[in-house]
Amino acid sequence: MIQFIKPGTNINFIGKRNIAIAISVVFIIAGLISIALKGGFNYGIDFSGGTMVQLLFKEDVHIDKVRNGLVKIAMGDSIIQHYGSSKEVIIRTKASSDVLEDIGKKIKGSLESEFPKEGFEVRRVEMVGPKVGKDLRQKALLSLFYAMLFMLAYIWWRFEFAFGLGAIIALAHDVLITVGVISITNTEFDLTIVAALLTIVGYSINDTIVVYDRIRENLKDMRREGYAAIINRSINETLSRTILTSFTVFLVAIILFLFGGEVIHGFSLALVIGVIAGTYSSIYIASPIVIFWEGSPSRRLSGTKA
Repeated sequence: MIQFIKPGTNINFIGKRNIAIAISVVFIIAGLISIALKGGFNYGIDFSGGTMVQLLFKEDVHIDKVRNGLVKIAMGDSIIQHYGSSKEVIIRTKASSDVLEDIGKKIKGSLESEFPKEGFEVRRVEMVGPKVGKDLRQKALLSLFYAMLFMLAYIWWRFEFAFGLGAIIALAHDVLITVGVISITNTEFDLTIVAALLTIVGYSINDTIVVYDRIRENLKDMRREGYAAIINRSINETLSRTILTSFTVFLVAIILFLFGGEVIHGFSLALVIGVIAGTYSSIYIASPIVIFWEGSPSRRLSGTKA
């Protein structure tokens, strides 16, 4: 394995655990305050219900001009944004009882008077009812809950309950940090964000298990040392692997964020934040929680499973 960190390096991660946890608490509280003040997230049509219309113009189009055209049909408060390029526009409106074809014709008719010379076409019209959106929100929450529950059971079985607890708290930390940033940036919360959160959970737990495995190995070879020192050494020994893995995943995520376009903007943003939070939590949250659970830095874990 490539070694970015020299063998024998002993950075005192565990000694800074209280500061690190305090920083995490501040970020989490900031995110929760943002969610509370906004009354939830900026839900996409997937969750809130509504209609989405995608238009393709032959020439570059200004959003204000599109909005002026929609005012005539009482849709001036719609969310309007460019989609990939300045020639393509997406219009998101609140739930409507109109037939999809009628909505498309209504929007097209109102914009034809605003754009008499510039040709455009209605590429797609999609609608999600509010009941369907509510059901999707519930299923999204359940998917995250069950993913974390099964991971707790697996780590408890493979290691000990203290390890499982540390891993789950670290996962909750990653999810809360990510959704907090989503709320603060007012990024649209849709099914792609849920997919990103599940991806983050899988990535973070994998990184944490690597550290846990090294802790278990060192517990057998360093019986005379307190497990605070054992955990700190284990984190240092896996640091090269953590940096290499995190950097490669982060590089892909940031490229998607910068060049992936509007469709996966929220997904890639969540991945970027999640990778950073997941790497941070593997070092500063998951393992230190084990120490807090055991109650004393001088005690040793007992009965770790081989």
